[in-house]
Amino acid sequence: MHPLRRTAAAALCAAALAVLVSGCTSGAESEPDDSVDRTPSSEIAASGTSPIVFAFVCDVDGSDRTETYTTYSAVWQDERTECRAERITGTEASAQQQAALDAAAGESTLEQLASGCAVTGVSPWTSTIQSASAADTAAGLALYCPGHPQMDHLQDAMAAYRG
Repeated sequence: MHPLRRTAAAALCAAALAVLVSGCTSGAESEPDDSVDRTPSSEIAASGTSPIVFAFVCDVDGSDRTETYTTYSAVWQDERTECRAERITGTEASAQQQAALDAAAGESTLEQLASGCAVTGVSPWTSTIQSASAADTAAGLALYCPGHPQMDHLQDAMAAYRG
């Protein structure tokens, strides 16, 4: 290619790139400033939909100290037994969350199911199921956190309850 054509082609590409970049960013909103409240809330007014996501605030060894986790597996690794789920984002239950709520038949909230999924070494993960409400909660947990390390015991307890 002739050097003049190469220069003209390069200039054309640069101009096109500048137009594309400015077109992509000219309508973009600016970054939020410090006046934006980023505090998590358990009551969210829906202005659109996004899946609900939780963080887990767990007591540390019976003290007043807590530790916050963003995944179940991190809580399981630290073998926490007392945790509460706090909504950090989202406005609508995912399909899996809704199925778990439906299976729980009103016996547990989404926050309660999420908290139950986070802990290990406590009921219902280590005990028998002795009531219909406990069976409903267990059914919700089975759908909400199928990868729980004590799921086999929970499924055995549900089967034993159903006879």
